[in-house]
Amino acid sequence: MALPAPLHGVIPPVCTPLDPRGGIDTASLARLVNHLLDGGVHGLFALGSTSEVAYLTDAQRGTALEAVIKAADGRVPVLAGVIDTTTPRVLDHARTAAALGADALVATAPFYTRTHPREIAAHFRHLRTAVDLPLFAYDIPVAVHSKLSPTLVQELAEDGTLAGLKDSSGDEGSLRRLLTALGGRTARRTGPAPAFSVLTGSELTVDAALLAGADGVVPGIGNVDPAAYVRLCAAARAGDWEQAAAEQERLVALFSLVDVGPETDMGRSSSALGAFKAALHLLGIINHNTTAFPQRPLSEAAVAEVGRRLTAAGLLTRGG
Repeated sequence: MALPAPLHGVIPPVCTPLDPRGGIDTASLARLVNHLLDGGVHGLFALGSTSEVAYLTDAQRGTALEAVIKAADGRVPVLAGVIDTTTPRVLDHARTAAALGADALVATAPFYTRTHPREIAAHFRHLRTAVDLPLFAYDIPVAVHSKLSPTLVQELAEDGTLAGLKDSSGDEGSLRRLLTALGGRTARRTGPAPAFSVLTGSELTVDAALLAGADGVVPGIGNVDPAAYVRLCAAARAGDWEQAAAEQERLVALFSLVDVGPETDMGRSSSALGAFKAALHLLGIINHNTTAFPQRPLSEAAVAEVGRRLTAAGLLTRGG
């Protein structure tokens, strides 16, 4: 389907349910997609970090993406992560995503080896030329070890290479500089609809990003409570910043479940992704809370704590 310009609202990075042996659980994935759509989301980002894309084989990536596209059934755009180390490998994923019917692509800068900004620009331009789908840049320096500068993003926006940016850098100053360079909040809100979409991946400061002129959010915890992010974005679009802040504060409290796994036992990715999946399992949306190996599973005590925090957020009834 054609992407709105700009793409806006809530575009969650879809978790990838796995069976106990690590295979893609397509039935659970279809239920998850319907849960997200029932929550009112405006798009779906398959094969992102929250999807455990870095842990999946190429075949598993294809299976997961095909399942998301089939379940979405054209109701919202599906953005496909084509994340990999080098341009040829990313191109292979991009061609597969296009063949499966993805509506847009999401790519990081190349990584593993250090890459110059001119090489990063050439990477994105080559992808956009080779595969005729809208292309979003994914700025996640914690994973790829390079930061996309506002100047580079603006250049690639103005020449039509990029349709948008998912900013997961955590650098709020850099995001504000980019939004200012793109016209600032007033121009983006009152002028002609911008062709370039700015989406924040910093899900704890969405109200602030929207106030600054961002178009939407890609929230991992949105898998668990998509409707809350939809309410937050609706309040912001209506100029009800008090309500937007109230929704954000509730989501900040809910987000604390990502820390239920002890740092002495597991990495932060294991804890966060395990908590998302434990929550979805407790809510009856997915069959298992399995995470991809070698991530460590949550303990029974940690899963119980996830349940308590879901109950505190009003998402799970006691004993449910």
